Amino acid sequence: MENMAEDKSVSMPRNSRLWFEASLLYVAAPVVMAVFLPANWLFLMLFIVMAIGLILLWRTPGVRLSDLLRGFGRIDWKTTCVFTAVTAIICYMVVMAYEPDSAFRLLRENPPLLLIIAILYPILSALPQEIIYRPLFFHRYGGLISSANQAVFVNAALFSLAHLMYWNLVVAAMTFCGGLIFAGVYSKTGNFPMVVLLHAIAGNLIFAFGLGIYFYSDMVVRPF
Repeated sequence: MENMAEDKSVSMPRNSRLWFEASLLYVAAPVVMAVFLPANWLFLMLFIVMAIGLILLWRTPGVRLSDLLRGFGRIDWKTTCVFTAVTAIICYMVVMAYEPDSAFRLLRENPPLLLIIAILYPILSALPQEIIYRPLFFHRYGGLISSANQAVFVNAALFSLAHLMYWNLVVAAMTFCGGLIFAGVYSKTGNFPMVVLLHAIAGNLIFAFGLGIYFYSDMVVRPF
């Protein structure tokens, strides 16, 4: 797919403003959350940043918020199935390597909670994160990066940084790898529903296999 970012001929002052915006959204906000804010602010901050992201996306030339609803009929189900299978295998390997006692804990001990997570995670977590890190990033700030491949890599790194508040290398590695896939799919297809679906599948598999112990608010820690 052709570069979805704004025209790279934007003026230098506009470039500077975009760099400033991106630095606040993708660097300063995660660091402030990780270092200073209490764990129970996690979802509040996520939705505040999502609201800001939607406003910025709405103000981005050539972008309509209604475009986010398109793509349901173009979901690549073969890719989705392969992604699901590979992610399940990786989750199993990681949980057995690092947290074997937690393997399938919710499935064994609290299936109703796992069902609630399966229903709410796509809406409360995957959707806002994807708005911020995929359409907003690629449409508004992608033109600041010289190539599509570099933009995907930077996006994945920033997505991993967004999970800094967990201060955990397993979380950092998993979110970076997930970010590479989500960013790569969006960069090539522009299909927002598909990346939300992939993110939702990954998140639900993480909780189903027992790795949710790394990804809930009680695991948010302070380094100081």
